[in-house]
Amino acid sequence: MAMMQSVHPNYPRIIACGDSALVVEFSDQIDEETNERVIALADMLATRPITGVIETVPTYRSLLVAYDPVIIRGKTLSSSLQTLLGELSVGGATARRITVPVLYGEKVGIDLDELADMKQMSREELIALHASADYRVYMIGFAPGFSYLGGLPQQLHTPRLAVPRQRIEASSIGIGGKQASINSVPGPSGWRFIGRTPLRLFDPSRPQPFLLRAGDRVRFRPVDADEAERLDAAVSRGEAVEEWETP
Repeated sequence: MAMMQSVHPNYPRIIACGDSALVVEFSDQIDEETNERVIALADMLATRPITGVIETVPTYRSLLVAYDPVIIRGKTLSSSLQTLLGELSVGGATARRITVPVLYGEKVGIDLDELADMKQMSREELIALHASADYRVYMIGFAPGFSYLGGLPQQLHTPRLAVPRQRIEASSIGIGGKQASINSVPGPSGWRFIGRTPLRLFDPSRPQPFLLRAGDRVRFRPVDADEAERLDAAVSRGEAVEEWETP
């Protein structure tokens, strides 16, 4: 494990977020090194818990640390976090890797053809490019289990829609600006969608309701309608069809 010094001046810093949470900011920029430090601190708090801390929420560049002010005061917690930051290291854990099957186009991939026209490429070229990248889950948020993915090829960077659609189905594969995403629950969205996966990112009946977590690596694998239907049926039966890479 390697000790890491921040390359961002004046960071990390700890600021109050109301009367029952602190935010540890590692940078005012978004990059993989910053996100690795966020996740490393979250992991450290999981293995070396501080009494009174209720939960941690990793984001792109900061970690929210929620606490019970009856048990621990913010000043005391801030001091403990400073100590942990002095010992912070990254590189010891191997990222989980998952291959996500995707049925591109069809009813859910409503923007695939328009995007291909915008990028002056064929459907097949766009699909191949999207599936060629190695994505990083930077954070889970917006909705339960919704995954924000970095690593989208620059050619596919596309602004969000000016007017969001009122309902996009769960498991839809999206593009928004420089990011990719996988929807977890139905809801409104201004992202552009090119397909869907049979996998369920959020299932409250599972021991771990969220399929993905910050720091995971994702690859997309195109599948045809027959394989998507087979996987849909298996998921509906409660079978585990996730393709995790063995470390």
